[in-house]
Amino acid sequence: MQDEKIYKVALSLTSGVGDVITRNLISYCGSAQAVFKSPRGKLLKIPGIGPKTADSLLGKNALLLAEEQCRLAEQRGVRLLFYTDSDYPRRLKSIADAPVLLYCQGNADLNAAKSVGIVGTRKATPYGKEITETMVADLRRYASVMVVSGLAYGIDITAHRAALKNGVPTVGVMASGIDIVYPASHKNTAHQMQELGGLVTEYPFATKPDAPHFPARNRIIAALSDVVIVVEAARKGGALITADIANGYNRDVMAVPGNIGQSHSEGCNFLIKDHKAHIYTGIDSLEALMNWQEGNPTAGKPQPEWPDASLTEEEKQVVLLLRHQKEMLLDDLSWQSQIALGKLASLLLTLELRGVVKALPGKRFTLA
Repeated sequence: MQDEKIYKVALSLTSGVGDVITRNLISYCGSAQAVFKSPRGKLLKIPGIGPKTADSLLGKNALLLAEEQCRLAEQRGVRLLFYTDSDYPRRLKSIADAPVLLYCQGNADLNAAKSVGIVGTRKATPYGKEITETMVADLRRYASVMVVSGLAYGIDITAHRAALKNGVPTVGVMASGIDIVYPASHKNTAHQMQELGGLVTEYPFATKPDAPHFPARNRIIAALSDVVIVVEAARKGGALITADIANGYNRDVMAVPGNIGQSHSEGCNFLIKDHKAHIYTGIDSLEALMNWQEGNPTAGKPQPEWPDASLTEEEKQVVLLLRHQKEMLLDDLSWQSQIALGKLASLLLTLELRGVVKALPGKRFTLA
């Protein structure tokens, strides 16, 4: 096993170290291994690191747990994707609370040209299931597309099964360890998905589904999607949580309108009424919103042009991030660009002196 991989997994398993602190640690230390090799005094100077967390990093418990996770992953054909890895999903890299480590099983291209999240009530009606099946079948026209959902009863599992039926890659985001399919009745579907898509989770092996895991799972569904479509939903529930998160991530949201007075339609109608979702009336409405063209994997929203050719590759990377997100915190720029904080501060100063970027209060930066 590669030592660095074990150290990466260990960071995700260390008590007191969450996603944000992990990115801070990597920014200051340069690598996962360097974090665990750093002296206590250096660790305590890093924002967010107190005595208890420093002691956890200097202990051996997380490394032992990580070795076991890596062994299980190797045995079961599970990929471990750390946020600094080149094949980590690019869509997740754009959100501040992205999981630092993903456990992935199957052959899904998590960077497919187009990605559609489909969510809805667990108590789907025949109409909701029919709409979902038609929606997924219509996605076959695209050369590179994936359907993302949460493996739950109702609309979720209908979307996954329709994708398998129509030969559309589909990804199930789990609220448990990748070895624990929930609900258990969906095990066969989950197994089939690994042949045409796959399973994704941020939780280690043997983690049981727990209530807080589900909204956390929903943020990954939202982030992995270019557009989230809510088919049927009550006024409160996981589907609306996913839609709210997607809006917060600047993802497009669509909702299928339903009959007034029906509980399973209240959520969708509310999203449309409050302008939190565009109305979905068929594949044409999706294509119009997303500017997708049939059979062209590169069609979609216009891609940003490269900045001035006189900039270095790292400077171009920073400028593109700022062009996409308008303004960013220094720490967020560091983890998304994978440029160490010290080097990034010097780079930003150079760009500021050249009139390319502008520093704002609170260590925020924007294009000049």
